[in-house]
Amino acid sequence: MARIRILGLLRLLFVLFVLALIVLSGVMLYKTFRYKSRQLQVAPAADVSIDANAAAEHLAQAVRFQTVSYSDPAQFKSDEFTNLRSFLEQTYPRTHATLAHETVANYSLLYKWTGQDQSLKPILLMGHIDVVPVEPGTESQWTYPPFEGRIADGFVWGRGAMDDKAAVVGLLEAVEQLLREGYQPKRTVYLAFGHDEELGGPAGAAAIAELLHARGVEPEYVLDEGGAITDGILKGISRPVAVLGTAEKGFVSVELTVEGTGGHSSAPPPQTAIGILSGATSRLEAEQMPAAFKGVTQEMFDRVGPEMNFLPRMALANLWLTRPLVVRQLTAQRETNALLRTTTAATIFEGGVKDNVLPSRARAVVNFRILPGDSVDSVLEHVRRTINDPRVQIAPLKGTAMSEPSPVASTDALGFRVLERTIRESFPTVAVTPSLVIGATDSRHYTKVCPNVYRFAPLWLRVGDIERIHGTNERLSVENFAQIVKFYRQLIRNSDS
Repeated sequence: MARIRILGLLRLLFVLFVLALIVLSGVMLYKTFRYKSRQLQVAPAADVSIDANAAAEHLAQAVRFQTVSYSDPAQFKSDEFTNLRSFLEQTYPRTHATLAHETVANYSLLYKWTGQDQSLKPILLMGHIDVVPVEPGTESQWTYPPFEGRIADGFVWGRGAMDDKAAVVGLLEAVEQLLREGYQPKRTVYLAFGHDEELGGPAGAAAIAELLHARGVEPEYVLDEGGAITDGILKGISRPVAVLGTAEKGFVSVELTVEGTGGHSSAPPPQTAIGILSGATSRLEAEQMPAAFKGVTQEMFDRVGPEMNFLPRMALANLWLTRPLVVRQLTAQRETNALLRTTTAATIFEGGVKDNVLPSRARAVVNFRILPGDSVDSVLEHVRRTINDPRVQIAPLKGTAMSEPSPVASTDALGFRVLERTIRESFPTVAVTPSLVIGATDSRHYTKVCPNVYRFAPLWLRVGDIERIHGTNERLSVENFAQIVKFYRQLIRNSDS
């Protein structure tokens, strides 16, 4: 009799379990099918005829100017910057005859295209004219020399073709064409091209932003580089995605030092300075700052989730149940892990002078990219708490910049709506989503004049292309550059609507 009761109870539990699974599956499927696309529905923009080959040649010529930002100021080549400025003046005569333009901080460029309606806030479109150096010893690995500006195989090759002379030349091409058509904007349009973005913009962008602030300029929105059109990079989605940056991470480098007892290695202490320091850095790597699926990152996946393949779409539609699984999956991949947490990267480790000499000092540098919601202070507190060793001295790295995370620009503001519309009109197959920029741009200097700073340039980035930025064989297709010119042209017109 007791056995019969137990079997009956087990059958009941099994039935209840199956019913619970059916209900749970039904709820998940219901939420998945109600997880509808949030993509803006617009008609494609009318095609505009531009001379793609001539535009590409202008970009190639701009690449030939070696406007390199070096960490060592003694290597700065001022004539390359002034020669590029002269080239732009000659290449875009209507722009320089019509727009007010001035040089800021000796090498940065600021243009003002006065609009017809002064009651409307202006817009500010950014780029930068400097580039990173070519890594010594890699020159022979380039298909074409990095500053030759060669057009071959359908691409413009060279340092700066993607980052960021495509934006500078693309904007000037668009303005020049609009002027040829007799277009006069309703809103005033500012173009701001810094000369030291690759160093953080302390002289260029900072000076332009301060100048605009002193003049009382308050843009409706600011647009810089940072986001792009990704194709085949974001896992779980088969269509291209335009990631439109609404915020960027902050950064700080923390120096760790340990003073040890020197002497002969034949009579070592239990731990040398190197041993103590390696333990400290290992603890920082093992105990990362916590992941958080919230804010800009959650908004990104809320937008792109309905466009994804079935299983990831179902997971994102049911975060009430799947959130821990989603976080675990995202943090397991280095690219998406950076979207969910303040990242930890040990980048420098120094100590010791000879194999049989105890090091009297060891030093390491750990770089943190700070998620919105965290701060420089919270990073330093995390480092102290995690290391928890009085033998390790902890301080921000001297002589380097640090930055808090940027404010988050609104997705309800006019700037986001205009950008979203322009992307969808220009690239109808592309899904648009707000995103977090995990690197750093000099657009953060402009938050003093405008709360809505966005980061996007319509570069098509496919597998392998991200490594070309700041790397070997940087290049941009002639077709993509023509699209960039058309995009900026459409953006200026749409900003008047």
